[in-house]
Amino acid sequence: MTDKTIRIGFVGAGANSRKHHIPKLGAQPGVELAAVANRSKASGEQVAREFGIARVYADWRELARAPDIDAVCIGTWPNTHCEITRAVLEQGKHVLCEARMAMNVAEARSMLEAARRTPELVKQLVPAPNTLEIDPTLQKLLAEGYVGDVLAVEIQANQGQFVDAEQPLHWRQDAALSGLNVMTMGIWYEALMRWLGPARRVMAMTKISVPRRRDATGAWQDVRLPDHVEILAILGRGASAHMRVSTVTALAPASEVWIFGTEGTLRLESDARRLSGGRRGDKTLSEIPMPAERRIGWRVEEEFVNAIRGREQVSRTTFEDGVRYMEFTEAVWKSAASGQAVEVAEL
Repeated sequence: MTDKTIRIGFVGAGANSRKHHIPKLGAQPGVELAAVANRSKASGEQVAREFGIARVYADWRELARAPDIDAVCIGTWPNTHCEITRAVLEQGKHVLCEARMAMNVAEARSMLEAARRTPELVKQLVPAPNTLEIDPTLQKLLAEGYVGDVLAVEIQANQGQFVDAEQPLHWRQDAALSGLNVMTMGIWYEALMRWLGPARRVMAMTKISVPRRRDATGAWQDVRLPDHVEILAILGRGASAHMRVSTVTALAPASEVWIFGTEGTLRLESDARRLSGGRRGDKTLSEIPMPAERRIGWRVEEEFVNAIRGREQVSRTTFEDGVRYMEFTEAVWKSAASGQAVEVAEL
């Protein structure tokens, strides 16, 4: 499909699809925005008018079966990722699926199995975005031995505000829609894997600050997803990691990562997109310059289209890495429930 027009359909057109996927796929040369199926036909028609999408379907299954569509971008909640992905692949279409990959490991592995049955098709998960600009420089420094042997990692992921018991249930707090995915935990773990590989063992404690909230209909629902989690992990290469992910740490510092090694220390500030470091003999950290050519950042849609055209391979993010972060997510749940350390299953 080197020169052929790529006709893309969209299943689910939420905030991220409207901000990134629809306009940025439409901006790629030789791409046509062919169809959309949203939660309702009326909302799909609104999206079609806004972005000039040719057709609107009331049912995503009709879009998946449409013979003239080459690829499908899935922007729904995690509860439908598995079903839609499998159906789209069975119809011989490429898939770009929103993160998090699935509700749980069983669904993620089912998606991976379907992907492996269709090696001719491109399968991509939307990557964790918070460190994309910093990753190439950080990975290069680690590979070159800037910190020596990595001993410990500290990740503080704060989206903190004071607890408001009157706020309605958000879909990210609804286990029926999000499954086992907890806040930005999977996003930060995905980034950690890029730098230092997957974890092999975890110990976790979680907290739910408000046990019941009203849903969109006004009905009371039990909240099953935590808003604060503390994780201790042993990484595959032997380093220890501490992750705190929270939406209730009001007035906390901005999210950051510290990597401590035998010869140096690195500090990543995700909001400021800044990296600093120091080595043995230094008294303080100094900002590490990042050349513009290494600040690659978000190029999800470009990578997806290039992969379809055979110009590059998907690297961020593969279905294999999606399964890995779901294995970690499930291990955290098991540890928090049992009070015991849990081994992270290998792919």
